[in-house]
Amino acid sequence: MRRITAGICLVAGVVSSGAPPALSQDAVQVESALIDQAKLPDAIDSKGARPKADPSVISPAVDALPPPLLPLAAPPSLALPDAPSQVRIHELRPLTLEEALQLAEVNSPQLKAAALQVDQAKSSLRAAVAAWYPTIDLSASGLPEYFASYSYRNPDFVSPDPLTGKPNNEFYGREWRVNGRLQVSWDLINPARVPQIAAARDRFERAGDAYLIALRDLRLEVQTAYFALQQSDAGVRIGQDSVKASLVSYRDARARFNAGVNTKLEVLEAETQLARDRNILTTNLRDQNEQRRNLARVLDLPQDVTPTAATPARPLGSWEPSLQESIVAAYNYSEELDQLILDISINNSQANASLAAVQPVVRFVNSTSASRTEGQNGQSSLSDIDMGDFTYRVQNSTALTASWRLFDGGRARAEYKRSKQAAEESRLNFARARDQIRFQVESSFFGLRAAIQSLETTATEVLASRESLRLSQLRVQAGVGVQREVVNSQRDLTQAELKYARAITDYNRDLATLQRRTGLDALVACDAASLSGTKSESDPQPIPIEPTPLKTPCPSGGTASSSVNQTETSPIQPLW
Repeated sequence: MRRITAGICLVAGVVSSGAPPALSQDAVQVESALIDQAKLPDAIDSKGARPKADPSVISPAVDALPPPLLPLAAPPSLALPDAPSQVRIHELRPLTLEEALQLAEVNSPQLKAAALQVDQAKSSLRAAVAAWYPTIDLSASGLPEYFASYSYRNPDFVSPDPLTGKPNNEFYGREWRVNGRLQVSWDLINPARVPQIAAARDRFERAGDAYLIALRDLRLEVQTAYFALQQSDAGVRIGQDSVKASLVSYRDARARFNAGVNTKLEVLEAETQLARDRNILTTNLRDQNEQRRNLARVLDLPQDVTPTAATPARPLGSWEPSLQESIVAAYNYSEELDQLILDISINNSQANASLAAVQPVVRFVNSTSASRTEGQNGQSSLSDIDMGDFTYRVQNSTALTASWRLFDGGRARAEYKRSKQAAEESRLNFARARDQIRFQVESSFFGLRAAIQSLETTATEVLASRESLRLSQLRVQAGVGVQREVVNSQRDLTQAELKYARAITDYNRDLATLQRRTGLDALVACDAASLSGTKSESDPQPIPIEPTPLKTPCPSGGTASSSVNQTETSPIQPLW
């Protein structure tokens, strides 16, 4: 405190004297509350240079369907209907969210393809490891080989046979030959072997991370599609109720007009509202059909089955971790970051393998050859050839061979630099992915907070609109109100119920996204509840502008509110 006071006095004296300030670090020391970013933990030090996929951070995928869901198994991969009857819908199958997740994990071709990619990477790794073992080659030039020959020479250049007096200028030959060779080759020194195996191992780990990413993305996609279907179902129900209520209002307005106690304007207003509600119902029916088929696409269901939502939309639970805990969890459990670290390792291994092209290779080679020949060659006539004559030969050679490319025009060095530059690019991509992951978590967290507030306000709006509609209908029946009040109240109620259904969907979607990004399942489940028919008389709380604590979306008396109080335990800390 004395140092800060002395610094302030020194600055004041310099300013008052008009002299230029010449301050040292000891004169004025300003302590910043910001964290030194250079002292943050390094990802490679925390996760390792080659992080391994950890399947325990996520519940494994279901590998078999329960008996009730066996008829919904995916059709063959290459199945392609060619008749309208094959794609006609024969069953509307209600599914819960848990059943939809089971079907997706078993049926999804995308998840199966990711699993096959893991197997492919494993096979590639096994192929790379084989470089440590010797190779054995067996070759044969004849199994067997029949050889026949005939040669003729100019008799003028051949001396006559002393016995016959005739020149021997014709020769015949017939042989059966068998030749075989066995060669054993073993690289004793191969600089490219170790980096190639390391790169293959990193690719295998990367494929494992890709499978976990595909599984998490699939579950999020199923949840999102199911929530959208629940919202469209709620829209259809709200539209049907609105059409029924508007139809009753229209009939009442028409009856009062015929009785002479109403005007034509009120009948037209009721008819207009009825047309609006029918249009809302038509739009929601279209959305419902579209969302059902979208869910069928995600689940890869049989061609003649359309899924429906077996349960209505309601908040899934309350998110317990704070924003900061969610961000750190996303960093720790994000396979996308692990993949980028593996990319750095892969590129470094490829750089070392590139330099191996101009390094010596020492190889041990052992060759064994065997041959057998039956028959004779160079006889003066075919009758002189004795096929019982044979020759057997075995040869063996052992050697150490070496090869060393002394100059390649700089290609190896250029490939080395390219791989190192790719590793640096992966580091930059890591920074970009880190910032993107944090933004996604914060966006979902802020959306969750807004959705909680929206649930509260839209629920209040629905109850107030219901009461307003009831009172306006009573006023019209008592003859002190007009049809315009009923039309406005009916429209407000429809819009309020649609916004309430949308708020539930937004909350569940943000909650599922947080689970996907962080790998956390710390939820406090909500009890099933519905809006009451009467509006609460408690004073409504104004919507605050500053960041507010993360309140529970569960209704009063539910499991979440009784077990945890988010307002007191994990408030949202402001980021500024």
